[in-house]
Amino acid sequence: MHTPTTLADCQALDAQDPLAALREQFFLPSGMVYLDGNSLGALPRSTAPCLAALLQNEWGQGLIGSWNQAGWLGMPQRVGDKIARLIGAQPGEVVATDSTSVNLYKVLSAAILIAAQAQPERCSGTNTQAPRVLLSERGNFPTDLYMAQSLCAQHGLDLRLVESHELQAALTSEVAVLLLTHVGYHSGAMHDMAALNTQAHAVGALTVWDLAHSAGAVALHVHGEGASANLAHPCACDFAVGCGYKFLNGGPGAPAFVWVHPQHVNRAAQPLAGWFGHAAPFAFSGDYSPAQGIARYLCGTPPLLAMAALECGVDSLLTAEPYGGMAALQAKSHALVALFIDLVEAQCAEWGVAVASPREAAQRGSQLSLRLPGENRAYAVVQALIARSVVGDFRPPDIARFGVAPLYTRYADVWQAAHSLREVLQKQEWRAPQYQLKNAVT
Repeated sequence: MHTPTTLADCQALDAQDPLAALREQFFLPSGMVYLDGNSLGALPRSTAPCLAALLQNEWGQGLIGSWNQAGWLGMPQRVGDKIARLIGAQPGEVVATDSTSVNLYKVLSAAILIAAQAQPERCSGTNTQAPRVLLSERGNFPTDLYMAQSLCAQHGLDLRLVESHELQAALTSEVAVLLLTHVGYHSGAMHDMAALNTQAHAVGALTVWDLAHSAGAVALHVHGEGASANLAHPCACDFAVGCGYKFLNGGPGAPAFVWVHPQHVNRAAQPLAGWFGHAAPFAFSGDYSPAQGIARYLCGTPPLLAMAALECGVDSLLTAEPYGGMAALQAKSHALVALFIDLVEAQCAEWGVAVASPREAAQRGSQLSLRLPGENRAYAVVQALIARSVVGDFRPPDIARFGVAPLYTRYADVWQAAHSLREVLQKQEWRAPQYQLKNAVT
């Protein structure tokens, strides 16, 4: 099939799209092309009524009794079970709780402790060197590296940062833990999770994955595709965390989530020993005894209003299950980004716009990053596009970033974005003074 080149072509694709009706679940401002779902997902229509009912009925009328009668106590596990369906996990393996950064601190701490427990067997025979390296890539999301720096200092590990293409060579017997973000925030490049898990396990290392830019947009298999949850599969992840406010549409500051492989979940206590992670929180014991299973990764009292909003966002994704679920959403994402690349290269190449995301669909997440060299040009172009109601974002030094949320992004949206980009460049709208002053959030 030829690449659609007109708005009418793209509107025809939207008319044939079996997922198109799912867009109606969201509030989207009229006339806006929203391509920033990888920073903040759109608002589901179900969220406001859900929160109103919780406020008026469960809190307003039920008050403290709603912890039992409305099921508040089990919300982190209930929402976690729904998220499990999106990442290839099993019921009882995921909890929604805290922020991605806090959850990363928990699982990275646990991974370091478990790796230390395994040192005697790893140092047997001819291998006498204890693994003391936490390996990550130099372009990982900064908060992940901040957590890694902090924990390495606490535990006496060496943090080794390499370029993405150097990871395989860097996975040696010195490595205790491999920490990676599945889809890179900057370029949208996606790691081969199964292959890296397999290689890490072959040298005795544990893997910790940040799924913030893939959960809800990419088909994930934390146990390894086709693997049984009851078996330790070589390509399975060991730990994973993810974000609730991007592709999961949970709202600004939504709770994040934690998954731990069943073989590890009870092997270490996570460091934030709060009462909700206790084996019997309402026994009010003076001594901490961690819960069995994933509940031990809870900490303090969950934010119920935010948790309810997150559940609405996750439910919006689960409506895709009759159409093929995450595999169908990922296939649409591939098609949308491929179309975007073709349109941008056909219409904008003469102004020095370069594709910074991988061209192979299997190697990228659900976003297109474009490089616009020149001092402040990428930021100013993004601001000029926002003024035209085409919303993306900027990442330094020269990246204009556009997230594709296949639940609500249309082919016509992609066409409009490429067309608007061409006009902003051709007419040099981005040079206007109002687009040169940077906002605090870019």
